[in-house]
Amino acid sequence: MAALPGGAHAAGAADPMQVDQPRPAAAAAATAPADAKQAGSMIEGGDPVTGHIISTTIGGKNGEPKRTISYMAERVVGTGSFGIVFQAKCLETGETVAIKKVLQDKRDELFLNLVMEFVPESLYRVLKHYSNMNQRMPLIYVKLYTYQIFRGLAYIHTVPGVCHRDVKPQNLLVDPLTHQVKICDFGSAKMLVKGEANISYICSRYYRAPELIFGATEYTTSIDIWSAGCVLAELLLGQPLFPGESAVDQLVEIIKVLGTPTREEIRCMNPNYTEFRFPQIKAHPWHKIFHKRMPPEAIDLASRLLQYSPNLRCTALEACAHPFFDELREPHARLPNGRPFPPLFNFKQELANASPELINRLIPDHARRHVGLS
Repeated sequence: MAALPGGAHAAGAADPMQVDQPRPAAAAAATAPADAKQAGSMIEGGDPVTGHIISTTIGGKNGEPKRTISYMAERVVGTGSFGIVFQAKCLETGETVAIKKVLQDKRDELFLNLVMEFVPESLYRVLKHYSNMNQRMPLIYVKLYTYQIFRGLAYIHTVPGVCHRDVKPQNLLVDPLTHQVKICDFGSAKMLVKGEANISYICSRYYRAPELIFGATEYTTSIDIWSAGCVLAELLLGQPLFPGESAVDQLVEIIKVLGTPTREEIRCMNPNYTEFRFPQIKAHPWHKIFHKRMPPEAIDLASRLLQYSPNLRCTALEACAHPFFDELREPHARLPNGRPFPPLFNFKQELANASPELINRLIPDHARRHVGLS
């Protein structure tokens, strides 16, 4: 499961966000980032429309010949404060790609075009599809999608050491044929350095970890774990778990479920926060939040992810090893249509510091020979 930015975005409501200047390694990677120069047929400052062309020159180093690649804009698939994402076709190869067009300099009408793999659906749109049909997402897809989210987070948290800081259904892309999931939109991502302050107004509201609401500036990658826990709960419920209408209301929604945080929990979230004045509310039992037929493993995983204390949340790798995902590890497990699952066990560098016990839980016996384990 690649944890790279993908293609299509589904536009969805989100807080306007101030963003830290990303450190170089935390910048969004792309399948083929184009240092693109705009062709004259682009509308100045406007959205691209069908038939307009973006061209870029590649090569020219180490004796390589220069060549021009051109992309024809086909349709806008997402908009946001960053700019727009549109579907395009490479005129030389016929390949369909996504291009994220980001304004760099307003005075010169200078844009950066990131050329990326096109993935046609987002988890937001998949959720909307089930909601419109008045159905819940089948549990096998909940398992498959959330497992891959944690696989992607395990990679970015441990290998490049990047925190995504905006995990939400709109930023999780789904290939409807293979059911492979990719994490996209690394515009808010950052390498978090211990002792270095970060802004707390980050992450879209429904998925914002409570320490961010408490104004923490020295948070960890566990803010992504909270967000992923919110996504898991949303897939199980068919609607957001904490639908706050403002930052304060967001905290109220969390308190309704987790109860009032203790002084120790507040200290764990933000030791500098002293304005603690909340009515004492008891935690709502997790099993009462979900319907009666919900598997206990699903409820247990949600409870391990959605903890006030950031250091008590499980890591992304630990989440992958949770019994909720055991069905995916069965020898003959398949998609409902009989096709194989997308690759689930081809872990690499993210296992470098994992214990042997954790590795044994993560990679089933039948998959070991394929990944080079005895």
